[in-house]
Amino acid sequence: MKLLINLIVNVLTLMIVATILPGFVVADWTAAFVAAVVIGVINTFIRPVLLFLTLPLTIVTLGLFALILNVVLLMAAAAIVPGLSIDGWLTALLASILISLVSSFLGSLVK
Repeated sequence: MKLLINLIVNVLTLMIVATILPGFVVADWTAAFVAAVVIGVINTFIRPVLLFLTLPLTIVTLGLFALILNVVLLMAAAAIVPGLSIDGWLTALLASILISLVSSFLGSLVK
């Protein structure tokens, strides 16, 4: 049940960010659902490995490289999912920040 609630929160987050941010486009609810699943899989399996491999660089940059890694993974998800498009790196950076903030807000409402 918790997994389903998290998935719904992530889908809503993507749709909210798509309405707020001009260069971040989610075609429809189906694309948002697929994107939420792909982003969830990427964050579960690929992100921890990449964070571990880039740990020295993350330490040297005082954690800022972790933000860059989030942007790269979001761009990778946009490349995989049809119906999700991001105009550029700055849009992906802003989308990454907004996704984190909106997801945290919606997650706190659910709890």
